[in-house]
Amino acid sequence: MERIYIGMGSNLAAPDQQLRSAIEALGLLPGTTVAGVSAFYQSDSLLPGQPRYTNAVAALDSSLAPLDLLDALQAIENEQGRQRLERWGPRTLDLDILLFGERLIDEPRLKVPHYQMHLRAFVLYPLAELAPATLQLPDGQRLSDLLTTCPFVGLERLTQSS
Repeated sequence: MERIYIGMGSNLAAPDQQLRSAIEALGLLPGTTVAGVSAFYQSDSLLPGQPRYTNAVAALDSSLAPLDLLDALQAIENEQGRQRLERWGPRTLDLDILLFGERLIDEPRLKVPHYQMHLRAFVLYPLAELAPATLQLPDGQRLSDLLTTCPFVGLERLTQSS
């Protein structure tokens, strides 16, 4: 079993419910337990003119292989109506593998740690709720250092997830 952190986001079709449904689906994956879920946060879209996103991070303990987990996450997204029309378009659900144990993964379909997580307050602050304060990413960066360079701007902490 490895500790895996999943970034979750939605800005269409009742985003809070989309995240709650995703959390339930994550708990049904084989060899996987949901170990924790951050509070929900609202953030502005990366592109103007889109609805605000609701974001959270889930901690999983799983025996799934990285690409098997990626396939399962994409199946959950599809089941919840995800349409991949444009890279940064609005979406019912986005599930990203942020960290996979202590692994560095560089596959054509999967890069871990997530390649832009260090720039995204809507990822780092929910992650910090779940991860140990001393968390060091596999590439050597410390979560505490990333938080100091990525201010809590444009975020609104909503509620606990459950």
